[in-house]
Amino acid sequence: MQNLAIDATTLLRWQQEQFAHDQRNHTDIICLSRIDRLKHYGLHYAKYAGRIARAGEDSTVALKTMVDAALVCLSAANALSQRLDRVIEAESCSVKYRIGVLADIADAGGRFSDACEKIDHLEDFLSIARDANVDVLRWVWCVAAEFGADLQVEITKRRQQLAERQFLIPHQAR
Repeated sequence: MQNLAIDATTLLRWQQEQFAHDQRNHTDIICLSRIDRLKHYGLHYAKYAGRIARAGEDSTVALKTMVDAALVCLSAANALSQRLDRVIEAESCSVKYRIGVLADIADAGGRFSDACEKIDHLEDFLSIARDANVDVLRWVWCVAAEFGADLQVEITKRRQQLAERQFLIPHQAR
């Protein structure tokens, strides 16, 4: 596996870009309380685990899921006031994070969802959610390494696709 050259500056820039993207393209979610946004992101992670489980080794589905998970991870980090650039560094991927292993995204997404469920019981949830979110990012990095995918290119393409849904906003404003 390769080491991904994603530095702290890039991670911070991605979070800032995701915040701007969410404000423009996901007003239905960004206007929710942080708690409701976290629960929404937990549902996304569960959806991604299901998508990977149904797809098996389909690389097209895995790549799409990896990119979507990256975007949600950035949004979740913003809702958690989590500076990803301060808590994770690019690292080599181990077998644990290989694309064919459903357990990794299911585990991280499940722990994130567990944290969301703890909110309703007034239990400690923040550290669980933040740790799980970092593990989602690790999974994303390792899937990207498996494919040899350029995360910046893939993220930019996906954001453009999502922006197209907002056809009422003139193109210049994008």
